[in-house]
Amino acid sequence: MSIIKAPENTPVWVDEARCKACDICVSVCPAGVLAMRLEPTSTLGAMVEIIAPHSCIGCNECELTCPDFAIYVADKSEFKFSKLTDESKERQEAIKKNKYMKLSA
Repeated sequence: MSIIKAPENTPVWVDEARCKACDICVSVCPAGVLAMRLEPTSTLGAMVEIIAPHSCIGCNECELTCPDFAIYVADKSEFKFSKLTDESKERQEAIKKNKYMKLSA
């Protein structure tokens, strides 16, 4: 659980200055909310992106596994999270198959 106040109407957010683009958060998200995007200015050439905030289930897996404390999940008292859907599970599987990178539109 995050001790930082969530931006209004935001279930999950990233402090890109702290993120080293390890993609651990993407790998543990069961709802396909996160993916990596190409970012040439980043040390590893990528950055985590919230691609489906409406699908966040508030499980906190991303926040709990981030080694750099760069990702935060809103408190359940501050945000109404989604339920895990088949669509979300399918998106997560597609992201994993795409080596954690953002899916093409």
